Amino acid sequence: MSGIVLEGSMTGRAAVAARPVAYSWLVFALTFGLLISDYMARQVLNAVFPLLEAEWALSNAQLGTLSGVVALMVGLLTFPLSLLADRLGRIRSLTAMAVMWSLATLLCGIAGSYQEMLVGRILVGVGEAAYGSVGIAVVVSVFPRSLRATLSGAFMAGGLLGQVLGVGLGGRVAAIYGWRTAFIVIALLGLAIALLYPLLVRQRRMDEVRAALGEEDEKSDRSRPSLKRLFAHKSLLSAYVGSGLQLYVAGALMAWLPTFFHRYYGLAIGDAAGRAALYLLAGGAGMVACAMLSDRLAKKRPTAKYLLSAGYSLACAAALFLAFALPTGSAQLAALGVAMFLAGATAGPAGAMVANLTPARIHGTAFATLTLANNIFGLAPGPILTGRIADAWGLLGALSLLPIASMAAAAIFLAGSRTYAADLDTHARPAA
Repeated sequence: MSGIVLEGSMTGRAAVAARPVAYSWLVFALTFGLLISDYMARQVLNAVFPLLEAEWALSNAQLGTLSGVVALMVGLLTFPLSLLADRLGRIRSLTAMAVMWSLATLLCGIAGSYQEMLVGRILVGVGEAAYGSVGIAVVVSVFPRSLRATLSGAFMAGGLLGQVLGVGLGGRVAAIYGWRTAFIVIALLGLAIALLYPLLVRQRRMDEVRAALGEEDEKSDRSRPSLKRLFAHKSLLSAYVGSGLQLYVAGALMAWLPTFFHRYYGLAIGDAAGRAALYLLAGGAGMVACAMLSDRLAKKRPTAKYLLSAGYSLACAAALFLAFALPTGSAQLAALGVAMFLAGATAGPAGAMVANLTPARIHGTAFATLTLANNIFGLAPGPILTGRIADAWGLLGALSLLPIASMAAAAIFLAGSRTYAADLDTHARPAA
């Protein structure tokens, strides 16, 4: 196995070589564009919850299921489909995924009942299942490792930008032209980017960029991906679980904020979606800013990634507790904004932890494992359980329980910080 360079230990020669080139940014931009399409397709539904509720007489639990079933399918299928993409070719696989989720979104737009909509949402989840893991593997493959947390955070923030557009644009279009048109517009946008992607992103050109950067050649490691290498370190397990638990909060807020503003602040559909979109935008900014801080502080102290992640989670829990203890008004909105800023703050550091503790050859599968944890522990149960609890205790009561997930995430990250440095040393040793 090729040796792994630890954070902050790059030699002078490698440091000169390890600068992103123009093609790196082209790959990032196009992969980022598909990610935005991915999350627009996923989140447009949340903007039209009240319209579907009225038209089909749906309960909170049914609405939550329509939202959470996408993340559930992502969680169940991300690992096998990412493994398949590593073997069949990531670029070809990403294109096929984008075409599928776009067509499935189109199906949602013409659904005639809750059952048909549920089938469409399941297919959206199948199409999106491996995109997050394979997409970030493509991106980090053409950038130096010193930018991994920033790139992971920016990539995850792209998901929130897609959610902003999905909720904001979807809500506005639905308010004027109806909810079906909102789905159709977003489906067509996704198909357009999917057709452009394979024309500009080519594997041979990416291999040339990796060589120019002096990065490890993925083909040089002929070992087969194995479960053992994906779960070889205690700190790696902590990264998976801690990231997933914190994203429980993000998943619940992303799904239910438009409805929260509609029910508790009396906003119309378009206005509620627009306000929710601003909060999702704050979440994206938090992902990028917190990831950049992690990269900066981890240059001298690798465990900073875990300690910062624990701090982000605890601060998010405090902001959530305050927000839902306050009455409706400006103070509640401010506290909720802080909580949303921090809800996904651990995404960038967690992605870097996983990349640093696994070999480049299996990064697609490693990120699939992280995506599995993010969805099984967080993005799937967040909307679904919140909806079910809301049927019994009201939406405000359900949202008031979210700090528990953040506090659990903080405890997991703190546990991982104890072994991260030693695990990095172990991972860096050449195999016997």
